[in-house]
Amino acid sequence: MCFGGGGPSKAEKEAAAEQRIEAEEAKAEEIQKRAKQKREDISTALERRTERSGMRGGAGRRSLFRAAGGGFLGRFG
Repeated sequence: MCFGGGGPSKAEKEAAAEQRIEAEEAKAEEIQKRAKQKREDISTALERRTERSGMRGGAGRRSLFRAAGGGFLGRFG
């Protein structure tokens, strides 16, 4: 029931092991690149957010009681 030889040779096993190691190194390097890019993107987003939010509530947020045009009290008060 056996077909042919007794499996891969020693040289084939060593080559496969080297390829596996190279692939793992490449994968780890790619993960590091992605992590670095993600950190930079998060930092940029946080900087933009703090730049835009001069007020405590952030850009575009106004109190219902102090909004231009009367706000809540102007409409219902």
